[in-house]
Amino acid sequence: MDTSGTLEEAFERLHSTGPEREGWLSNHAPMVAEALAAHGQAGAVHRWLDLYRDKLEDFPDPVAPVTDANWPAALGDSRRAADWIGYFSRALAERPWQDVLAVWWPRLLPGIAAGATHPVIRVGHAVRALGVDENEPRRTELAHGLGYWAARHQPVSSIASLPAGPTAAGALDAVPPIAGGVVGFRARLAAVRQLPLWAGEVSDPDVARERLTELVRAATHRYATHGHGEPTMLVHAATAPNAVLRALDALPRELWAPSLHAAWTASAAVTAMYAPEEAIDYVPHERLTAEEVMERALAHGDEHVIKLTDTALDVGDDRALAAALRAVEISEPLVGGRA
Repeated sequence: MDTSGTLEEAFERLHSTGPEREGWLSNHAPMVAEALAAHGQAGAVHRWLDLYRDKLEDFPDPVAPVTDANWPAALGDSRRAADWIGYFSRALAERPWQDVLAVWWPRLLPGIAAGATHPVIRVGHAVRALGVDENEPRRTELAHGLGYWAARHQPVSSIASLPAGPTAAGALDAVPPIAGGVVGFRARLAAVRQLPLWAGEVSDPDVARERLTELVRAATHRYATHGHGEPTMLVHAATAPNAVLRALDALPRELWAPSLHAAWTASAAVTAMYAPEEAIDYVPHERLTAEEVMERALAHGDEHVIKLTDTALDVGDDRALAAALRAVEISEPLVGGRA
């Protein structure tokens, strides 16, 4: 556990920046900072932020306050990001963060695909940070994550259910790819018409947690053999459900099963949108410890590589670490690359 205050410094540095850049691309810096701090790399946080700073934009201008009365009209309006962040900042100043999360999680969960799943991932990182220590910068980070999610809220609907096998790995293998030639996340998401109905019958909270853990493991493992389909976007098939898993302990148990179902939809939809034509066998060239894998990801620098590695370390087995190393091999590095 990092107690240096570095994460708080990073959050304060970043909260003057917006949740997106260039109108759609996500600001990954708060998520990467939290991931590095969580895995013993707090000393590298500010150096990484210095490399990433050209990809940050100023905090957006507000339009009009979001209130308890008018929020439905503002939901999903990306122009209102500053208004939503202001709303959650006020709410978190007045009530315990767990209470605010419990109210808003079921409202936001149908829009889990919002912003290419980055908002829910940012919320998951913020919840983990608050689980370690509660302070103003960490509560503010949760406000930014929830506000981003509300502004980009994008429900997934009109998807037919297909039969699914009993395992998460088998269900992911059964996801049919979308038709070719569709460009852009939102257009690809709209092209998802059918998904296997995996774990749809689950209602018991403890079973939901077990299934969600299984899904995160299966999606992480699958990246090693399928990540070449789209090295950046397929990361989210694992990191989005892991963000949901991280939030469970802060949520009422009655929300665990709906959380599983939403996480499956997100992971399966991303799988459908970017599935490669075929899997490839992958064996790492070397066997590394978890710490060494994180160091390798940090040296590479790409934010998605770091975040997949963060999830792989949560899973903790050799196949998950192999997936992280595969991401290092097939992704463009931060320096001189893209974000």
